[in-house]
Amino acid sequence: MAMKSDTLAAIHMTEEELVKSLIKDVQDVFINMVGVEDLMHLPIQIDVTTHFKDCLTSMVGLAGTYNGLVSVHIPWQLAISFTSLMLGMEVTEIDDDVNDAMGEIANMIAGSFKQHLSKGGSDIQLSTPSIVNGADYVVSSGNNLENITLKFATEDEWFMVALSIEE
Repeated sequence: MAMKSDTLAAIHMTEEELVKSLIKDVQDVFINMVGVEDLMHLPIQIDVTTHFKDCLTSMVGLAGTYNGLVSVHIPWQLAISFTSLMLGMEVTEIDDDVNDAMGEIANMIAGSFKQHLSKGGSDIQLSTPSIVNGADYVVSSGNNLENITLKFATEDEWFMVALSIEE
């Protein structure tokens, strides 16, 4: 779904510029926090799903000039692998370390994203990260939200990062 022109005008960006900035933000977070330098952005060629299997979703709420949600949807094995890289130790199962690491990734991405929504982002507050984890679940962030969903891949798997906002 394309973002509304009045929202884009308010943030002084085109949708293409915003998407490019968000992609760079995600790649920077993964370079600096996880040590993954070859994260590829993939064009989304299918309808974006909200139904996840064997995944973990980390979410951070936005409140202020813009209200909404930043969410990272990641398969279990990839979440475990990223956590191992972040902590510098082998992690073999979804546990509190994985939840904390994926929550921190969502928090860092949300902190970066909010800088594009308002000057300096100081008028947008972030919630504490929340984690949903399960074999089969649906994520819904509400009605009347504008969404940008980005798909990224490593060598083996892909994951999604989504920004949902209301003005």
